[in-house]
Amino acid sequence: MLRIALAQINVTVGDLKGNTQKILGFIERAKKSGADIVVFPELAVTGYPPEDLLMKGHFIADNLKALKTIAVKAQNITVIVGFVSRDKKGYLYNAAAIFCDKKIKAIYHKNLLPNYGVFDEKRYFHPGSDNHIFSLAGKAFGVSICEDIWYEQGPHVLQAQKGAQVLINISASPFHVGKKKTREAMLKSRAKKTGSFVVYLNLVGGQDELIFDGASLVIDPKGKIIASAKQFEEELLIVDLPLKSIKTLKPKGIGFVRLNSRGVEKKPTVNNQMAENLTALEEIYRALVLGTRDYILKNGFKKTVIGLSGGIDSSLVAVIATDAIGKENVIGVTMPSQFSSPETQSDSKTLAANLGMKCIEIPIKGVFDTYLNALEGEFKGKPWDIAEENLQARIRGTILMALSNKFGWLVLTTGNKSELATGYCTLYGDMAGGFAVIKDVPKTMVFDLVNFVNKKAKKNIIPTSVILRAPTAELRENQKDEDSLPAYSRLDPILKGYVEAHQSLKELSKKEDINTVKKVIALVDHSEYKRRQSPPGVKITPLAFGKDRRLPITNAYKEF
Repeated sequence: MLRIALAQINVTVGDLKGNTQKILGFIERAKKSGADIVVFPELAVTGYPPEDLLMKGHFIADNLKALKTIAVKAQNITVIVGFVSRDKKGYLYNAAAIFCDKKIKAIYHKNLLPNYGVFDEKRYFHPGSDNHIFSLAGKAFGVSICEDIWYEQGPHVLQAQKGAQVLINISASPFHVGKKKTREAMLKSRAKKTGSFVVYLNLVGGQDELIFDGASLVIDPKGKIIASAKQFEEELLIVDLPLKSIKTLKPKGIGFVRLNSRGVEKKPTVNNQMAENLTALEEIYRALVLGTRDYILKNGFKKTVIGLSGGIDSSLVAVIATDAIGKENVIGVTMPSQFSSPETQSDSKTLAANLGMKCIEIPIKGVFDTYLNALEGEFKGKPWDIAEENLQARIRGTILMALSNKFGWLVLTTGNKSELATGYCTLYGDMAGGFAVIKDVPKTMVFDLVNFVNKKAKKNIIPTSVILRAPTAELRENQKDEDSLPAYSRLDPILKGYVEAHQSLKELSKKEDINTVKKVIALVDHSEYKRRQSPPGVKITPLAFGKDRRLPITNAYKEF
Protein backbone atom coordinates (compact mmCIF):
# COMPACT_ATOMS: atom_id res chain seq x y z
CA MET A 1 0.00 0.00 0.00
CA LEU A 2 1.02 3.59 -0.68
CA ARG A 3 -0.76 6.00 1.68
CA ILE A 4 -1.35 9.49 0.34
CA ALA A 5 -2.73 12.43 2.34
CA LEU A 6 -4.54 15.07 0.28
CA ALA A 7 -4.34 18.35 2.19
CA GLN A 8 -7.30 20.29 0.83
CA ILE A 9 -6.58 23.62 2.52
CA ASN A 10 -7.91 27.19 2.48
CA VAL A 11 -5.02 29.66 2.18
CA THR A 12 -4.95 33.43 1.82
CA VAL A 13 -3.18 35.21 -1.03
CA GLY A 14 -0.08 36.98 0.26
CA ASP A 15 -0.24 35.54 3.79
CA LEU A 16 3.07 33.71 3.50
CA LYS A 17 3.45 33.26 7.24
CA GLY A 18 -0.12 32.07 7.81
CA ASN A 19 -0.07 29.77 4.80
CA THR A 20 3.24 28.28 5.89
CA GLN A 21 1.96 27.59 9.40
CA LYS A 22 -1.13 25.91 7.98
CA ILE A 23 0.98 23.74 5.66
CA LEU A 24 3.22 22.72 8.56
CA GLY A 25 0.19 21.84 10.66
CA PHE A 26 -1.22 19.61 7.93
CA ILE A 27 2.17 17.93 7.46
CA GLU A 28 2.10 16.93 11.12
CA ARG A 29 -1.45 15.63 10.79
CA ALA A 30 -0.43 13.64 7.72
CA LYS A 31 2.52 12.13 9.61
CA LYS A 32 0.22 11.00 12.43
CA SER A 33 -2.04 9.31 9.87
CA GLY A 34 0.90 7.22 8.68
CA ALA A 35 0.89 8.84 5.23
CA ASP A 36 3.87 8.26 2.96
CA ILE A 37 3.12 11.33 0.85
CA VAL A 38 1.24 14.54 1.67
CA VAL A 39 0.09 16.76 -1.19
CA PHE A 40 -0.80 20.47 -1.10
CA PRO A 41 -2.58 22.65 -3.70
CA GLU A 42 -1.17 24.72 -6.53
CA LEU A 43 0.65 27.82 -5.22
CA ALA A 44 -0.27 26.88 -1.66
CA VAL A 45 2.60 28.97 -0.28
CA THR A 46 1.51 32.24 -1.94
CA GLY A 47 -2.21 31.63 -2.36
CA TYR A 48 -3.92 31.62 -5.74
CA PRO A 49 -4.01 33.77 -7.79
CA PRO A 50 -1.29 36.11 -6.46
CA GLU A 51 -1.68 38.38 -9.52
CA ASP A 52 0.64 41.42 -9.54
CA LEU A 53 2.21 40.49 -6.21
CA LEU A 54 4.35 38.44 -8.57
CA MET A 55 5.80 41.70 -9.89
CA LYS A 56 7.41 42.30 -6.49
CA GLY A 57 10.86 40.72 -6.26
CA HIS A 58 10.76 40.75 -2.46
CA PHE A 59 7.49 38.81 -2.48
CA ILE A 60 9.10 36.09 -4.58
CA ALA A 61 12.11 36.01 -2.24
CA ASP A 62 9.87 35.72 0.82
CA ASN A 63 7.94 32.88 -0.80
CA LEU A 64 11.25 31.03 -1.32
CA LYS A 65 12.17 31.59 2.35
CA ALA A 66 8.81 30.13 3.35
CA LEU A 67 9.56 27.07 1.24
CA LYS A 68 12.78 26.47 3.19
CA THR A 69 10.82 26.65 6.44
CA ILE A 70 8.50 23.94 5.13
CA ALA A 71 11.40 21.77 3.97
CA VAL A 72 12.66 21.34 7.53
CA LYS A 73 9.49 19.39 8.38
CA ALA A 74 9.80 17.05 5.41
CA GLN A 75 11.21 14.16 7.39
CA ASN A 76 9.74 10.66 7.44
CA ILE A 77 7.26 11.82 4.84
CA THR A 78 7.37 13.07 1.23
CA VAL A 79 5.84 16.52 0.76
CA ILE A 80 4.55 18.01 -2.50
CA VAL A 81 3.66 21.70 -2.31
CA GLY A 82 2.92 24.50 -4.79
CA PHE A 83 5.04 27.69 -4.77
CA VAL A 84 6.63 30.26 -7.11
CA SER A 85 10.01 29.25 -8.50
CA ARG A 86 12.53 31.70 -9.99
CA ASP A 87 15.47 30.73 -12.22
CA LYS A 88 18.84 32.48 -12.70
CA LYS A 89 17.45 34.56 -15.57
CA GLY A 90 14.68 35.87 -13.34
CA TYR A 91 11.89 33.88 -15.02
CA LEU A 92 9.06 32.89 -12.71
CA TYR A 93 7.38 29.48 -12.75
CA ASN A 94 4.20 28.10 -11.27
CA ALA A 95 5.96 25.23 -9.53
CA ALA A 96 5.71 22.20 -7.27
CA ALA A 97 8.48 21.29 -4.85
CA ILE A 98 8.98 17.64 -3.95
CA PHE A 99 10.64 17.29 -0.52
CA CYS A 100 11.93 14.47 1.61
CA ASP A 101 14.76 14.12 4.16
CA LYS A 102 14.45 17.88 4.77
CA LYS A 103 15.65 18.59 1.23
CA ILE A 104 14.13 19.63 -2.08
CA LYS A 105 14.58 16.58 -4.27
CA ALA A 106 13.04 18.09 -7.41
CA ILE A 107 11.06 21.05 -8.70
CA TYR A 108 8.39 20.63 -11.35
CA HIS A 109 7.42 23.63 -13.48
CA LYS A 110 3.89 23.86 -14.82
CA ASN A 111 4.08 23.20 -18.55
CA LEU A 112 0.73 24.53 -19.77
CA LEU A 113 -0.30 28.02 -18.67
CA PRO A 114 -4.01 28.95 -18.89
CA ASN A 115 -4.70 32.39 -20.30
CA TYR A 116 -8.48 32.53 -20.70
CA GLY A 117 -11.48 33.36 -18.53
CA VAL A 118 -10.20 34.37 -15.09
CA PHE A 119 -6.65 33.12 -15.79
CA ASP A 120 -3.69 35.38 -16.62
CA GLU A 121 -0.79 33.00 -16.07
CA LYS A 122 1.12 33.96 -19.23
CA ARG A 123 1.31 37.50 -17.83
CA TYR A 124 3.47 36.23 -14.98
CA PHE A 125 4.91 32.78 -15.57
CA HIS A 126 7.29 31.12 -17.96
CA PRO A 127 6.14 27.70 -19.19
CA GLY A 128 8.12 24.74 -17.93
CA SER A 129 9.33 21.93 -20.19
CA ASP A 130 10.72 19.52 -17.62
CA ASN A 131 9.05 16.29 -16.55
CA HIS A 132 9.83 13.76 -13.82
CA ILE A 133 8.83 10.47 -12.38
CA PHE A 134 9.57 9.60 -8.78
CA SER A 135 10.21 6.30 -7.02
CA LEU A 136 9.31 5.84 -3.35
CA ALA A 137 10.10 2.34 -2.05
CA GLY A 138 9.51 0.93 -5.50
CA LYS A 139 6.24 2.81 -6.05
CA ALA A 140 6.35 5.22 -9.00
CA PHE A 141 4.42 8.48 -9.36
CA GLY A 142 4.40 11.64 -11.46
CA VAL A 143 3.51 15.22 -10.56
CA SER A 144 1.74 17.86 -12.64
CA ILE A 145 -0.07 21.14 -11.98
CA CYS A 146 -3.71 21.94 -12.79
CA GLU A 147 -3.90 22.81 -16.52
CA ASP A 148 -1.29 20.17 -17.36
CA ILE A 149 -3.82 17.38 -16.89
CA TRP A 150 -6.71 19.14 -18.65
CA TYR A 151 -4.89 18.64 -21.98
CA GLU A 152 -5.25 15.10 -23.28
CA GLN A 153 -1.60 14.97 -24.32
CA GLY A 154 -0.25 16.79 -21.25
CA PRO A 155 2.86 15.80 -19.24
CA HIS A 156 0.95 13.03 -17.47
CA VAL A 157 1.00 10.93 -20.66
CA LEU A 158 4.80 10.60 -20.70
CA GLN A 159 4.83 10.00 -16.93
CA ALA A 160 2.47 7.03 -17.35
CA GLN A 161 4.37 5.70 -20.37
CA LYS A 162 7.58 5.71 -18.33
CA GLY A 163 6.06 3.71 -15.50
CA ALA A 164 4.20 6.09 -13.18
CA GLN A 165 1.55 4.09 -11.34
CA VAL A 166 0.09 7.24 -9.79
CA LEU A 167 -0.45 10.63 -11.44
CA ILE A 168 -0.60 13.41 -8.82
CA ASN A 169 -2.09 16.71 -9.94
CA ILE A 170 -2.10 19.75 -7.65
CA SER A 171 -4.65 22.34 -8.61
CA ALA A 172 -6.42 25.63 -7.99
CA SER A 173 -9.54 25.09 -10.09
CA PRO A 174 -12.23 27.79 -9.63
CA PHE A 175 -15.84 26.77 -9.12
CA HIS A 176 -18.82 27.41 -11.29
CA VAL A 177 -22.07 25.52 -11.68
CA GLY A 178 -21.40 22.23 -13.47
CA LYS A 179 -17.59 22.43 -13.12
CA LYS A 180 -17.35 19.42 -10.77
CA LYS A 181 -19.00 17.06 -13.25
CA THR A 182 -16.82 18.31 -16.10
CA ARG A 183 -13.69 17.94 -13.98
CA GLU A 184 -14.58 14.41 -12.86
CA ALA A 185 -15.32 13.27 -16.41
CA MET A 186 -11.95 14.59 -17.59
CA LEU A 187 -10.03 12.93 -14.76
CA LYS A 188 -11.79 9.59 -15.27
CA SER A 189 -10.77 9.74 -18.92
CA ARG A 190 -7.13 10.40 -17.98
CA ALA A 191 -7.09 7.44 -15.57
CA LYS A 192 -8.57 5.00 -18.08
CA LYS A 193 -6.33 6.09 -20.95
CA THR A 194 -3.11 5.94 -18.92
CA GLY A 195 -3.98 2.93 -16.79
CA SER A 196 -2.76 4.83 -13.71
CA PHE A 197 -4.32 6.05 -10.50
CA VAL A 198 -5.13 9.77 -10.64
CA VAL A 199 -4.77 11.76 -7.42
CA TYR A 200 -6.33 15.20 -7.86
CA LEU A 201 -5.87 17.75 -5.07
CA ASN A 202 -7.80 21.03 -5.35
CA LEU A 203 -7.64 24.26 -3.38
CA VAL A 204 -10.64 25.31 -1.28
CA GLY A 205 -11.74 28.80 -0.23
CA GLY A 206 -12.72 32.23 -1.51
CA GLN A 207 -10.38 34.76 -3.13
CA ASP A 208 -12.11 37.99 -4.15
CA GLU A 209 -14.75 36.80 -6.64
CA LEU A 210 -13.27 33.34 -7.14
CA ILE A 211 -14.38 30.27 -5.21
CA PHE A 212 -12.32 27.10 -5.03
CA ASP A 213 -14.57 24.22 -4.13
CA GLY A 214 -12.09 21.53 -3.14
CA ALA A 215 -13.80 18.26 -4.15
CA SER A 216 -10.39 16.57 -4.33
CA LEU A 217 -10.55 12.95 -5.41
CA VAL A 218 -8.73 9.75 -6.31
CA ILE A 219 -9.60 7.65 -9.36
CA ASP A 220 -8.48 4.10 -10.06
CA PRO A 221 -7.09 2.91 -13.44
CA LYS A 222 -10.58 1.77 -14.49
CA GLY A 223 -11.97 5.28 -14.09
CA LYS A 224 -13.80 4.72 -10.80
CA ILE A 225 -13.72 7.31 -8.03
CA ILE A 226 -12.43 5.50 -4.94
CA ALA A 227 -12.12 8.45 -2.56
CA SER A 228 -13.33 12.04 -2.52
CA ALA A 229 -13.20 15.09 -0.25
CA LYS A 230 -16.06 17.42 0.58
CA GLN A 231 -16.82 20.54 -1.38
CA PHE A 232 -16.26 23.98 0.17
CA GLU A 233 -14.52 22.65 3.31
CA GLU A 234 -10.95 22.11 4.46
CA GLU A 235 -10.08 18.45 4.84
CA LEU A 236 -7.22 15.97 5.07
CA LEU A 237 -8.24 13.05 2.89
CA ILE A 238 -6.28 9.84 3.56
CA VAL A 239 -6.17 7.24 0.78
CA ASP A 240 -4.46 3.85 0.49
CA LEU A 241 -3.47 2.77 -3.02
CA PRO A 242 -2.72 -0.92 -3.69
CA LEU A 243 0.48 -0.79 -5.76
CA LYS A 244 3.05 -3.41 -6.65
CA SER A 245 6.70 -2.50 -6.29
CA ILE A 246 8.63 -1.89 -9.48
CA LYS A 247 12.16 -3.25 -9.05
CA THR A 248 13.78 -2.17 -12.34
CA LEU A 249 12.46 1.34 -12.94
CA LYS A 250 15.11 3.28 -14.90
CA PRO A 251 13.16 5.36 -17.40
CA LYS A 252 14.86 7.18 -20.27
CA GLY A 253 13.72 10.47 -21.80
CA ILE A 254 12.29 11.78 -18.53
CA GLY A 255 13.76 12.97 -15.24
CA PHE A 256 13.99 10.24 -12.64
CA VAL A 257 14.24 10.86 -8.89
CA ARG A 258 14.57 8.16 -6.27
CA LEU A 259 13.20 9.36 -2.95
CA ASN A 260 15.08 8.08 0.07
CA SER A 261 12.45 8.80 2.66
CA ARG A 262 11.24 5.97 4.86
CA GLY A 263 10.10 2.87 3.06
CA VAL A 264 6.41 2.36 2.56
CA GLU A 265 5.57 0.47 5.72
CA LYS A 266 2.97 -2.23 6.18
CA LYS A 267 0.06 -0.86 8.17
CA PRO A 268 -3.68 -1.43 8.58
CA THR A 269 -5.54 -0.03 5.59
CA VAL A 270 -7.96 2.88 5.93
CA ASN A 271 -11.49 2.97 4.59
CA ASN A 272 -11.42 5.42 1.73
CA GLN A 273 -13.87 8.28 2.27
CA MET A 274 -16.54 9.21 -0.26
CA ALA A 275 -18.08 12.68 0.09
CA GLU A 276 -21.74 13.24 -0.67
CA ASN A 277 -22.70 14.72 -4.03
CA LEU A 278 -24.44 18.07 -3.65
CA THR A 279 -27.36 19.28 -5.73
CA ALA A 280 -26.73 22.27 -7.99
CA LEU A 281 -28.61 24.63 -5.64
CA GLU A 282 -26.72 23.30 -2.60
CA GLU A 283 -23.42 23.87 -4.46
CA ILE A 284 -24.39 27.43 -5.37
CA TYR A 285 -25.58 28.28 -1.89
CA ARG A 286 -22.47 26.89 -0.20
CA ALA A 287 -20.27 28.73 -2.71
CA LEU A 288 -22.02 32.01 -1.89
CA VAL A 289 -21.64 31.45 1.85
CA LEU A 290 -17.96 30.48 1.58
CA GLY A 291 -17.15 33.36 -0.77
CA THR A 292 -18.89 35.87 1.48
CA ARG A 293 -17.27 34.54 4.67
CA ASP A 294 -13.75 34.49 3.23
CA TYR A 295 -14.05 37.95 1.69
CA ILE A 296 -15.25 39.42 4.99
CA LEU A 297 -12.81 37.68 7.31
CA LYS A 298 -9.72 37.62 5.08
CA ASN A 299 -10.07 41.37 4.61
CA GLY A 300 -10.24 42.03 8.34
CA PHE A 301 -13.93 42.85 8.76
CA LYS A 302 -16.00 41.49 11.64
CA LYS A 303 -19.50 42.81 10.97
CA THR A 304 -21.59 43.60 7.91
CA VAL A 305 -24.54 45.86 7.19
CA ILE A 306 -27.31 45.26 4.64
CA GLY A 307 -30.10 47.49 3.39
CA LEU A 308 -33.29 45.48 3.92
CA SER A 309 -36.02 46.47 1.48
CA GLY A 310 -38.48 43.66 2.12
CA GLY A 311 -37.59 42.32 -1.33
CA ILE A 312 -36.33 38.91 -2.29
CA ASP A 313 -32.73 39.94 -3.12
CA SER A 314 -31.91 41.62 0.20
CA SER A 315 -33.64 38.75 2.01
CA LEU A 316 -31.40 36.17 0.35
CA VAL A 317 -28.26 38.23 1.02
CA ALA A 318 -29.20 38.51 4.70
CA VAL A 319 -29.60 34.72 5.01
CA ILE A 320 -26.26 34.10 3.28
CA ALA A 321 -24.50 36.64 5.50
CA THR A 322 -25.85 35.19 8.75
CA ASP A 323 -24.84 31.71 7.65
CA ALA A 324 -21.40 33.04 6.71
CA ILE A 325 -20.42 34.99 9.84
CA GLY A 326 -23.22 34.56 12.38
CA LYS A 327 -26.43 36.48 13.09
CA GLU A 328 -24.71 38.61 15.75
CA ASN A 329 -22.39 40.07 13.10
CA VAL A 330 -25.04 41.10 10.55
CA ILE A 331 -27.02 44.33 10.87
CA GLY A 332 -30.05 45.09 8.75
CA VAL A 333 -31.21 48.62 8.00
CA THR A 334 -34.69 49.46 6.75
CA MET A 335 -34.96 52.89 5.13
CA PRO A 336 -38.61 53.47 4.25
CA SER A 337 -39.75 56.33 2.06
CA GLN A 338 -43.25 57.56 1.19
CA PHE A 339 -43.28 54.87 -1.51
CA SER A 340 -42.48 51.96 0.79
CA SER A 341 -45.51 49.79 1.43
CA PRO A 342 -46.47 48.59 4.92
CA GLU A 343 -46.05 45.02 3.61
CA THR A 344 -42.39 45.41 2.60
CA GLN A 345 -41.56 47.19 5.87
CA SER A 346 -43.22 44.40 7.84
CA ASP A 347 -41.44 41.70 5.82
CA SER A 348 -38.04 43.30 6.51
CA LYS A 349 -38.65 43.18 10.25
CA THR A 350 -40.07 39.65 10.11
CA LEU A 351 -37.02 38.42 8.19
CA ALA A 352 -34.63 40.03 10.70
CA ALA A 353 -36.55 38.46 13.58
CA ASN A 354 -36.50 35.05 11.89
CA LEU A 355 -32.73 35.29 11.46
CA GLY A 356 -32.13 36.74 14.92
CA MET A 357 -30.22 39.70 13.48
CA LYS A 358 -30.32 43.31 14.60
CA CYS A 359 -32.53 45.60 12.54
CA ILE A 360 -32.33 49.41 12.50
CA GLU A 361 -34.99 51.69 10.98
CA ILE A 362 -33.92 55.00 9.44
CA PRO A 363 -36.70 56.71 7.42
CA ILE A 364 -35.49 58.74 4.44
CA LYS A 365 -38.51 60.91 3.61
CA GLY A 366 -37.17 63.93 5.50
CA VAL A 367 -33.76 63.68 3.85
CA PHE A 368 -35.40 63.19 0.44
CA ASP A 369 -37.58 66.29 0.91
CA THR A 370 -34.50 68.30 1.84
CA TYR A 371 -32.76 67.24 -1.36
CA LEU A 372 -35.84 68.08 -3.45
CA ASN A 373 -36.04 71.52 -1.83
CA ALA A 374 -32.37 72.12 -2.61
CA LEU A 375 -32.89 71.11 -6.23
CA GLU A 376 -36.23 72.83 -6.66
CA GLY A 377 -34.81 75.73 -8.65
CA GLU A 378 -32.93 73.55 -11.15
CA PHE A 379 -35.70 70.93 -11.44
CA LYS A 380 -38.51 73.49 -11.81
CA GLY A 381 -40.81 72.67 -14.72
CA LYS A 382 -39.32 69.23 -15.21
CA PRO A 383 -41.45 66.10 -14.77
CA TRP A 384 -40.67 63.50 -12.10
CA ASP A 385 -38.38 60.89 -13.60
CA ILE A 386 -35.38 58.67 -12.92
CA ALA A 387 -33.50 61.55 -11.26
CA GLU A 388 -35.88 61.61 -8.29
CA GLU A 389 -36.06 57.80 -8.21
CA ASN A 390 -32.31 57.35 -8.10
CA LEU A 391 -31.94 60.12 -5.54
CA GLN A 392 -33.74 57.88 -3.03
CA ALA A 393 -31.40 54.98 -3.78
CA ARG A 394 -28.39 57.28 -3.32
CA ILE A 395 -29.68 58.54 0.01
CA ARG A 396 -29.93 54.93 1.18
CA GLY A 397 -26.43 54.19 -0.12
CA THR A 398 -25.08 57.25 1.73
CA ILE A 399 -26.69 56.13 5.00
CA LEU A 400 -25.23 52.63 4.70
CA MET A 401 -21.78 54.00 3.94
CA ALA A 402 -22.04 56.40 6.89
CA LEU A 403 -22.77 53.44 9.18
CA SER A 404 -19.86 51.59 7.58
CA ASN A 405 -17.47 54.48 8.27
CA LYS A 406 -18.68 55.02 11.82
CA PHE A 407 -18.66 51.40 12.99
CA GLY A 408 -16.34 49.60 10.55
CA TRP A 409 -19.14 47.47 9.10
CA LEU A 410 -18.74 46.14 5.55
CA VAL A 411 -21.69 47.06 3.33
CA LEU A 412 -23.04 44.08 1.39
CA THR A 413 -24.91 45.10 -1.74
CA THR A 414 -27.98 43.18 -2.80
CA GLY A 415 -28.20 43.52 -6.60
CA ASN A 416 -28.46 40.39 -8.76
CA LYS A 417 -26.94 39.53 -12.14
CA SER A 418 -30.08 40.35 -14.13
CA GLU A 419 -30.18 43.87 -12.71
CA LEU A 420 -26.45 44.45 -13.15
CA ALA A 421 -26.57 43.15 -16.71
CA THR A 422 -29.36 45.51 -17.77
CA GLY A 423 -28.23 48.49 -15.69
CA TYR A 424 -31.38 48.28 -13.56
CA CYS A 425 -29.37 49.54 -10.59
CA THR A 426 -28.11 52.89 -9.32
CA LEU A 427 -24.51 53.99 -9.24
CA TYR A 428 -23.64 55.25 -5.73
CA GLY A 429 -27.06 54.00 -4.64
CA ASP A 430 -27.93 50.31 -4.34
CA MET A 431 -24.54 49.60 -5.97
CA ALA A 432 -22.69 51.35 -3.12
CA GLY A 433 -20.86 48.85 -0.93
CA GLY A 434 -17.85 46.63 -0.45
CA PHE A 435 -19.03 43.21 -1.64
CA ALA A 436 -21.81 42.14 -4.00
CA VAL A 437 -22.94 38.76 -2.67
CA ILE A 438 -25.37 37.78 -5.46
CA LYS A 439 -23.74 39.75 -8.28
CA ASP A 440 -23.50 36.60 -10.41
CA VAL A 441 -26.92 35.15 -9.51
CA PRO A 442 -29.68 35.70 -12.10
CA LYS A 443 -33.06 36.79 -10.73
CA THR A 444 -34.78 33.50 -11.56
CA MET A 445 -32.05 31.68 -9.63
CA VAL A 446 -32.60 34.04 -6.68
CA PHE A 447 -36.14 32.66 -6.41
CA ASP A 448 -34.82 29.09 -6.64
CA LEU A 449 -32.30 29.74 -3.87
CA VAL A 450 -34.88 31.33 -1.60
CA ASN A 451 -37.15 28.31 -1.99
CA PHE A 452 -34.12 26.10 -1.30
CA VAL A 453 -33.34 28.03 1.90
CA ASN A 454 -36.89 27.69 3.20
CA LYS A 455 -37.13 24.02 2.26
CA LYS A 456 -33.82 23.20 3.92
CA ALA A 457 -34.85 25.04 7.09
CA LYS A 458 -38.28 23.34 7.02
CA LYS A 459 -39.85 26.72 7.72
CA ASN A 460 -40.31 30.05 5.98
CA ILE A 461 -37.25 31.96 7.14
CA ILE A 462 -37.90 34.25 4.19
CA PRO A 463 -41.61 35.17 4.37
CA THR A 464 -43.87 33.72 1.66
CA SER A 465 -45.13 37.22 0.88
CA VAL A 466 -41.59 38.21 -0.17
CA ILE A 467 -41.56 35.37 -2.70
CA LEU A 468 -45.05 36.02 -4.06
CA ARG A 469 -44.78 39.80 -4.35
CA ALA A 470 -44.01 41.17 -7.83
CA PRO A 471 -40.42 42.53 -7.78
CA THR A 472 -40.32 46.29 -7.25
CA ALA A 473 -37.76 48.96 -6.39
CA GLU A 474 -40.49 51.08 -4.68
CA LEU A 475 -39.08 54.35 -5.96
CA ARG A 476 -42.44 55.65 -7.23
CA GLU A 477 -46.10 54.81 -6.80
CA ASN A 478 -47.08 51.28 -7.90
CA GLN A 479 -43.68 50.65 -9.50
CA LYS A 480 -42.87 47.15 -10.80
CA ASP A 481 -39.64 45.84 -12.36
CA GLU A 482 -41.64 44.68 -15.38
CA ASP A 483 -42.48 48.32 -16.13
CA SER A 484 -38.88 48.65 -17.35
CA LEU A 485 -37.76 45.08 -18.08
CA PRO A 486 -39.16 41.96 -19.72
CA ALA A 487 -40.41 39.34 -17.28
CA TYR A 488 -37.38 37.71 -15.62
CA SER A 489 -38.41 34.31 -16.99
CA ARG A 490 -37.88 35.78 -20.47
CA LEU A 491 -35.03 38.13 -19.61
CA ASP A 492 -32.64 35.64 -17.97
CA PRO A 493 -32.40 33.24 -20.97
CA ILE A 494 -31.60 36.21 -23.24
CA LEU A 495 -28.91 37.42 -20.83
CA LYS A 496 -27.42 33.94 -20.53
CA GLY A 497 -27.18 33.69 -24.32
CA TYR A 498 -25.82 37.20 -24.88
CA VAL A 499 -23.50 37.60 -21.90
CA GLU A 500 -22.31 34.05 -21.20
CA ALA A 501 -22.49 32.43 -24.66
CA HIS A 502 -21.73 35.56 -26.78
CA GLN A 503 -24.71 34.82 -29.02
CA SER A 504 -25.73 37.27 -31.74
CA LEU A 505 -29.04 39.03 -32.28
CA LYS A 506 -29.85 36.52 -35.01
CA GLU A 507 -29.22 33.53 -32.75
CA LEU A 508 -31.15 34.97 -29.81
CA SER A 509 -34.11 35.94 -31.97
CA LYS A 510 -34.76 32.29 -32.85
CA LYS A 511 -36.28 31.79 -29.40
CA GLU A 512 -37.49 35.27 -28.47
CA ASP A 513 -39.20 38.28 -30.02
CA ILE A 514 -36.57 40.29 -31.91
CA ASN A 515 -37.65 43.66 -30.48
CA THR A 516 -37.36 42.29 -26.93
CA VAL A 517 -33.90 40.95 -27.73
CA LYS A 518 -32.85 44.31 -29.20
CA LYS A 519 -34.02 46.10 -26.06
CA VAL A 520 -32.09 43.75 -23.80
CA ILE A 521 -28.90 43.95 -25.87
CA ALA A 522 -29.08 47.75 -25.84
CA LEU A 523 -29.51 47.78 -22.06
CA VAL A 524 -26.53 45.44 -21.54
CA ASP A 525 -24.24 47.35 -23.90
CA HIS A 526 -25.15 50.74 -22.45
CA SER A 527 -24.48 49.64 -18.86
CA GLU A 528 -20.85 48.58 -19.13
CA TYR A 529 -19.67 51.74 -17.36
CA LYS A 530 -21.83 50.88 -14.36
CA ARG A 531 -20.54 47.32 -14.07
CA ARG A 532 -16.95 48.53 -14.17
CA GLN A 533 -17.66 50.48 -10.97
CA SER A 534 -19.44 47.71 -9.10
CA PRO A 535 -17.93 45.91 -6.10
CA PRO A 536 -16.60 42.37 -6.52
CA GLY A 537 -18.96 39.45 -5.94
CA VAL A 538 -18.97 35.67 -5.85
CA LYS A 539 -18.58 33.96 -9.25
CA ILE A 540 -20.96 31.00 -9.64
CA THR A 541 -21.71 30.92 -13.40
CA PRO A 542 -19.32 29.97 -16.23
CA LEU A 543 -18.96 33.65 -17.14
CA ALA A 544 -19.33 36.38 -14.54
CA PHE A 545 -19.02 40.15 -14.75
CA GLY A 546 -15.48 41.02 -13.68
CA LYS A 547 -12.34 39.08 -14.63
CA ASP A 548 -14.31 36.83 -16.96
CA ARG A 549 -15.76 39.55 -19.15
CA ARG A 550 -13.60 42.47 -20.21
CA LEU A 551 -15.43 44.61 -22.75
CA PRO A 552 -14.35 48.18 -23.45
CA ILE A 553 -16.58 50.87 -21.97
CA THR A 554 -16.05 53.09 -25.00
CA ASN A 555 -17.34 50.75 -27.68
CA ALA A 556 -19.06 51.79 -30.92
CA TYR A 557 -19.71 48.27 -32.25
CA LYS A 558 -23.45 47.67 -32.67
CA GLU A 559 -25.33 44.81 -34.29
CA PHE A 560 -28.33 46.95 -35.20
